[in-house]
Amino acid sequence: MSFPKIGNLAPAFTLTNQSGEKVSLKDFREKSNVVLYFYPKALTPGCTTQACGIRDSADAFKELDTVVLGVSPDPEAKLQRFIDKHELNFDLLSDEDHKIADKYGCWGLKKFMGKEYMGLIRTTFIIDKSGRLRHVIDKVKTKTHSDDVLGWVAENLD
Repeated sequence: MSFPKIGNLAPAFTLTNQSGEKVSLKDFREKSNVVLYFYPKALTPGCTTQACGIRDSADAFKELDTVVLGVSPDPEAKLQRFIDKHELNFDLLSDEDHKIADKYGCWGLKKFMGKEYMGLIRTTFIIDKSGRLRHVIDKVKTKTHSDDVLGWVAENLD
């Protein structure tokens, strides 16, 4: 597992959101910075804490010309339930075959309760308006994730 190189163009993607609409990284080029965060499973405690922090920071992200996109292997219908239940105000993208997670180097071996399995490793990528990868957070703290990302964007991106 290796992440894309900081400074290079971020790997391109097109995925469907919770409504079945296609969302591509190129849609944001020259318009917005992009926070692309990968999370393991919708409607679970850690993922909910992380998503609600982002929801509550929507105005701050907007002031920084930054769009947040969450990516998980969940199907669109589950993503819509997640949004409805927690009133999320940003797109969640479905990567059921984990091809995009593979491209970003965050699909790999996980260990839980003595078992090993392949799964999505919680990781955040910050991409600037030119489409270049600027920062990777691979030790995500769900409770402070939105503050950690906002702080980095505010200090490092226009």
